[in-house]
Amino acid sequence: MYILGAVVLAIFYFKQREPLAIESAVKKASVPKIVIYGLVGIFVALLLQSIAVMLESVLFGEATPSENTQNIIQMIMEAPAFILATTIAGPIMEEFVFRRSILGIISRYSNFWVGAVISSLLFAFAHNDGHLLIYFFLGFFFSLEYKATGRIWTSMITHVGMNTLVVLVQLAVQKGLV
Repeated sequence: MYILGAVVLAIFYFKQREPLAIESAVKKASVPKIVIYGLVGIFVALLLQSIAVMLESVLFGEATPSENTQNIIQMIMEAPAFILATTIAGPIMEEFVFRRSILGIISRYSNFWVGAVISSLLFAFAHNDGHLLIYFFLGFFFSLEYKATGRIWTSMITHVGMNTLVVLVQLAVQKGLV
């Protein structure tokens, strides 16, 4: 389902002729800049995730593992092909939905900051595992990346890379490799 959703949203993206305001507000970023921002963003996102985990621990007590991540790892263990949905298709679909669509539409009627907060809150609630602060931080960071380059591909690279690293580490732990 994630793969189909990502493909359909990508088709709509490439068929759209007119850029959103957030995309035309900055000079068109070059492919190398998009890739560099995206790759560096993976490590920034992981750092933000660590900070959010510490904040959640201080504010709300003992840190609990992400139920969302644990469910994903369990599904991958049962059906290894699901790794494509969780590491590639899911993040691409989420970037199209939460950043390009929701942030893009809200920014048209308000401003970037309001759109970033609302889309990040929706992103956090959509993950539905109690770690609202973590997902809000990540969603907001992905929004900033999108704004910085005016290209959704930047946040997609970061989101895909981060999910891939997290899934690979979790699988390694699950299999006793780490």
